[in-house]
Amino acid sequence: MSSLILHHYPTSPFAEKIRLIFGLKQLAWHSVIIPMIMPKPDVTALTGGHRRTPLLQIGADVYCDTSLIAEVLDKLQPTPNLYPASANGVSRIVAQWADSTVFAAAMAYNFQPSGVADVFHGAPEEAVKAFVADRSAMRGGAPRMAPGEARATYKSQLRRLSDMLTEHDYLMGDKPSITDFSAYHPLWFTQERTPSLAAILDATPLIKDWMTRMKAIGHHSSAPMKSEEALQVAQKATPLDVSTLPFIDEHGIELGSEVTITADNFGLEPTTGILVAATKTRLILKRHDARAGTVHVHFPRNGFVLKKVSP
Repeated sequence: MSSLILHHYPTSPFAEKIRLIFGLKQLAWHSVIIPMIMPKPDVTALTGGHRRTPLLQIGADVYCDTSLIAEVLDKLQPTPNLYPASANGVSRIVAQWADSTVFAAAMAYNFQPSGVADVFHGAPEEAVKAFVADRSAMRGGAPRMAPGEARATYKSQLRRLSDMLTEHDYLMGDKPSITDFSAYHPLWFTQERTPSLAAILDATPLIKDWMTRMKAIGHHSSAPMKSEEALQVAQKATPLDVSTLPFIDEHGIELGSEVTITADNFGLEPTTGILVAATKTRLILKRHDARAGTVHVHFPRNGFVLKKVSP
């Protein structure tokens, strides 16, 4: 198996989700630290536009969105299983709720003034303003939830998650599943990155105990890698052969068409390329970059919009 290369930065909540999955599955990985905000020239050399953190690179294949990255890692290392057979559907549904609804409320709560002071302690004011402007652009200018509403909503979500822990150590049973990793990372940000606001967790002691168990999973073994090295890895590799994957046409767009793929609600930069595969769950583009070479960029269908480029 080619090296697993994670493009991320230490304070990224979604990256923490994947780092812990590496830990659960005892997978060694390479760590490429990328900027928190745009520009990200080495990232976009690989993706052609998509800029959300993290990315998983395996040779000349680049996987976007943690829902897809988690599935890729689960197939590479099936044990322990992230998707328990007894709760496969519900674990994915609750994970999606956590990655979207819980995350949005948690981050709106975390980024009130005292939380911002925690995250950017010692940083110049210009860096804070640049971060705020970058995230506003990622939301397409949509406003963030007001702090009061965020606090109330987050508390409600924490109570619901706590209710899931009354009989088991983890949200779906006695072992961690994709649900746990999706629910953990926004709460991790509260506890680890905005300690002045972490008292909100005190009302749910079962959550705090669960977080201790989740943190203990760790990140297994990583080795630093420069982004230039990762680009060289891509350039020297050949993307996976996807010609035998079943073609599921939901858009009336033929394989071989020039298309764009864009996230539907956050991080709206499109990726342009040639559609080389469309399965029930995944869309794959082929693109070429002077530094990265020919790569395949993989997206989940859920949460992304496919459009044909007009001639």
